Amino acid sequence: MSRPADAVVDVLGEPYLAEEILLPDDAEGPVVATLVRRRCSATARGAVLHVHGFADYFFHTAYAEWWCDRGYDFYALDLRKYGRSLRPHQTPNYVADLAEYFPDLDAAWERITGRDGHERVVVSAHSTGGLTTPLWADERRPAELVGMVLNSPWFDLQGNLLARTVGSLVVQEVGRRAPMRAIPRKVSGLYARSLHRDHEGEWDFDLAWKPVESFAVHAGWLRAVRRGHAALHAGLSVPCPVLVLSSGATARPTTMCEDVHCHDIVLEVAHIRRWAGAVGPHVTYVAVPGARHDVVLSRPAPRAAAYDAIGRWHDAWVG
Repeated sequence: MSRPADAVVDVLGEPYLAEEILLPDDAEGPVVATLVRRRCSATARGAVLHVHGFADYFFHTAYAEWWCDRGYDFYALDLRKYGRSLRPHQTPNYVADLAEYFPDLDAAWERITGRDGHERVVVSAHSTGGLTTPLWADERRPAELVGMVLNSPWFDLQGNLLARTVGSLVVQEVGRRAPMRAIPRKVSGLYARSLHRDHEGEWDFDLAWKPVESFAVHAGWLRAVRRGHAALHAGLSVPCPVLVLSSGATARPTTMCEDVHCHDIVLEVAHIRRWAGAVGPHVTYVAVPGARHDVVLSRPAPRAAAYDAIGRWHDAWVG
């Protein structure tokens, strides 16, 4: 497999390469996505395409290396207005419809399968990416898709029933009338602090692309997410085996404490468990006790358990 002519060494350094994907302009102007690639050292048995969550981007090289060690070329997509793809004229992370990400995924898929010749591809996605990718796969049904790993996917809105029903109706109306209105919310920063090595974590990532206090949430974007939730809840038919991973439990700490490190403090685990079966006809759900929101960024013991779960699922259903 040759190096793409427009690929450059990624910010992560060798052997990671990055290529910019030019996409049609949107209302804010020029749009790009960025595809990062790390080849495995042997003849590849397939490829993995990873998609990040909200206020996030690809940086966890240990995850890529785990797949490479198992014979997969690893690709990660920074979607439009995220991470490597964010441009100064853009509202970070904003789209008015999750389907706006489909061209990003289509373009990455064409490069992985058409240009690079991979006939077996596993999709991996985290949080909001774990909502977007099943919607895309349900609509596109690519022949090369052989498996999907969803790491703490965002399957429903946090909060109680009133917030998820009446609150959603308000979001839908405000999102339609004033899509760029920022939704008031408090972000403690505990989750990002639990991860970053300059705080209480062990990982290194760019705080301009994954800020401690996240990015603003706009009404039009949240409306798009709620419409995605509704489509999922109606039932999808993703045609490949799917693994859904989550922490063992949710916690809502207000200060840095042990709960921050061993629970999902971002999403409701009960919602992930409830809606996992809505992705398709062949879903395996695994809760990892002691895991963080991003289970592969957990402390060593639950992280190892998460990798073990992925490995067992892969060997059983993907092969």
